[in-house]
Amino acid sequence: MVIQLGQDPSIQPIPALNAYLRSRFDNDQIRVVMRPKKTDSLEAYIGEEFLGVLFVENEKGRRSYIFELPILDVDLAGDLA
Repeated sequence: MVIQLGQDPSIQPIPALNAYLRSRFDNDQIRVVMRPKKTDSLEAYIGEEFLGVLFVENEKGRRSYIFELPILDVDLAGDLA
């Protein structure tokens, strides 16, 4: 079941997600923000560069976050040597 972030004022995941992602990826420039036109997910950035989407799920009373990180073939072109 997806939580509608815009409809549930008790959800304040952004500071905790910022701290977790910054620690996990050892990068203080990571930031999580609300999506401008969506209420079921958040966006992650490194500085101004889009990193991925975080979807929020609540199942059996436990909240979890699914982080979707797209990797384009052009991003890998320099690493395929």
